[in-house]
Amino acid sequence: MRAVVLAEQSAQPALTEVPAPTPGAGEVLVKVQASSVNGFDLSVAAGHVAAMMEHRYPVVLGKDFAGTVEAVGEGVTRFAPGDAVYGVVTKPHLGEGGFGEYVTVLEEIGITALPAGVGPAAAGALGLAGTAAADSLTATSPQTGETVVVSGATGGVGAIAVQYAAAAGARVIATARPGEEADFVRGLGATHVVDYTGDVEAQIREISPDGVDVVLHFAGDGAALAALLTEKGRLASTLGYGADQHPAATFIMANPTADTLDRLAADVAAGRLNVPVERTYPLAEVPAAFAAFGTGTRGKIVISVA
Repeated sequence: MRAVVLAEQSAQPALTEVPAPTPGAGEVLVKVQASSVNGFDLSVAAGHVAAMMEHRYPVVLGKDFAGTVEAVGEGVTRFAPGDAVYGVVTKPHLGEGGFGEYVTVLEEIGITALPAGVGPAAAGALGLAGTAAADSLTATSPQTGETVVVSGATGGVGAIAVQYAAAAGARVIATARPGEEADFVRGLGATHVVDYTGDVEAQIREISPDGVDVVLHFAGDGAALAALLTEKGRLASTLGYGADQHPAATFIMANPTADTLDRLAADVAAGRLNVPVERTYPLAEVPAAFAAFGTGTRGKIVISVA
């Protein structure tokens, strides 16, 4: 099968032919239609994860996937060939990924049925970013009338978090550059926009002099943002800023359970959640997609695999 892989440590991502995987016990083989670029993928490609997770080379990149079930392994009961599915490759090692024509995933976590009305591009961009956003909202539980700062609002996680925070009735302060980025986050439900190229903390203090109730930390200085919290404020971070750094902070490791994936897909199907896709690249152009991701995006970059 065609896949974008790291052949060895320090190698550059490259499109090549590798053997298609076969599902083991408790695994589902998915024929992939779409995936998307996440910061984790760039970290793996740069070698930053090598000391933290086992790598089984050649490592196929890509955490997200959407497609159809091709086959199931022994003991699988939730899925059958032909089922539309999506999710996040969630294994204790790196080896198989969504940037390949086929991927095996564990039945018990990281995969769920895809409801009608959700296309593969949206689904392929939803799993990891949506889970990180949903888990961040669960950890901080913003309430109607509270003020929520979303730092990194234009990225895939932030764009979904802005929508959920606004839907909860919160006043959302989003970070974005003036112009198209600011218009983008306002369109997602942000009440106020602050320019992250300037003094973010001062701009937020001007809007909310008494502090903020919730910070969702997907970019920027976690300590500086935590200093803006009210006495009962809460902070969720996907960037390693947790309880060891501040008592009100929770470090989020996205946990793509079937329940979370079901809720995300149902919200997309019902029109309650939009998965903003800025650009789509074919599998052969993953390096270009990585370069585009590195310059900043409004929403998600999709990889078309089919």
